[in-house]
Parts: sequence; C-alpha cells; structure tokens
Amino acid sequence: MADLLVTLVPLAIASAVLPVQLAVTTLLLRAPAGRAAAVAWVAGMTAVRLLQGLLFGVVFGVAGGEAAAQGDPGPTAAAVQVILAILFYVVAAKSFLKVPDEDAPPPRWMTAIDGVRPGRAFLLGAGVVLISAKLWVFTLGAMGAIEEAALGAAGAVGAFLAFVVLAESIHLAILAVAFAAPSRADVLLARSSDLLARYSRPILIALGLVFGTWFLLKGLSGLGVI
Repeated sequence: MADLLVTLVPLAIASAVLPVQLAVTTLLLRAPAGRAAAVAWVAGMTAVRLLQGLLFGVVFGVAGGEAAAQGDPGPTAAAVQVILAILFYVVAAKSFLKVPDEDAPPPRWMTAIDGVRPGRAFLLGAGVVLISAKLWVFTLGAMGAIEEAALGAAGAVGAFLAFVVLAESIHLAILAVAFAAPSRADVLLARSSDLLARYSRPILIALGLVFGTWFLLKGLSGLGVI
C-alpha cells in the first residue's frame, strides 16, 4: 500500500499543478457565467477521467489477471515508470527552456473564456483531458500502479477515485473558495493568478526533476537494470 501511495501521489500532484488548466478555472470564475461555467469545466475533466478509469481499468484488469495466472507480473509496470520518468524530465526541460505547453488549449479557446457558457465549458474540460498526452500518461500510470497493488475490485475503484480527487484538488479548492467566500473571491482569485504566474515554472522544474528521478530509479529497478 505504501508503494502504491508513493506512485499515485506524485502523479496526482503533477496532474493538479498544470498551470494552464488552473488558469482556465480562475478565468472562468471571473467570467460572466462565473461559478456555473467553472463547475462545468471541472466536471468535464472529471467525466473523462472516470471514463478512462472505466475503460482502461478493464484492460489493466484483464492483463493483470493473465499475468497473475502465469505467476509473473511482467515488465509492464516498470516500463510505464520509465516512460513517466522521461515525461517528467521533458516537463522540467521545457519549463526551464520556456517552451510553450503543447497540451495547452488552443489560443482561441483562451480568448473566448469570457463568453463560455456551462455546456461549452464542460466540453472544454473534457477536451483538455482528451488531448493532453501528459494527463493520459499520468492516468494510465496511476491505473497500472493500482492494478499492480492487487487491491481487489472495491479497493482499486476507491484508489482510482482518490487519485482523481487529488488530481483535481487545486481546482476543487479554488471552487470551494468561490462558493464559501464569494465576497472575497475576486481578491483571492487575483492573488492566486499572480502566484501561479510567478511560481509555476520553478514548481514544474522541481517536480519534473524530483519525480522523474524517482520513477526512473523505480522503473530501472523493476526491470532489473539496477
């Protein structure tokens, strides 16, 4: 269980701190449609993640059952960890070199935020998760780790739901502030935007290096290289 946590938590944190998605949540809350659009945006991201869990959970479950029947967990989990390590290093390098995020929503989406209604915001949230290669890898890595932990059906579902909540924890916290303290929300959102703009780059660099090294060592160990 501890081994599962040290895999899931980094993946959830990496999913949660992506600057562009957080910026969209903040911008939507300050747009005319306000809280309804922001909730729909987060709901769209959640819906796709749950669908990924449903579809690929079945695939991982079948693969895990076959591996267990052969008495060999196979190199799949370790290979995924190496891929995750490479991805984290790429994120750190791109952040250091100030390379634009290829998974960011198209510029026309960002410029149209003020006019986005809840229905379109839902589709935007779903689309961002669908087109983001990083989020796909993070989610598939989480499901692979959950399957490797052999928690049983109920435990696996609970672990994946916990991953989804952690992956969206900052978005949920921003929404909670908007609902709990609407009179102060504008000031808090403005401060959050400033902090995000100021510190997102060093945070991504640090996370990429730390988590990349962790997953690389873990994956190479699982493959028997070290």
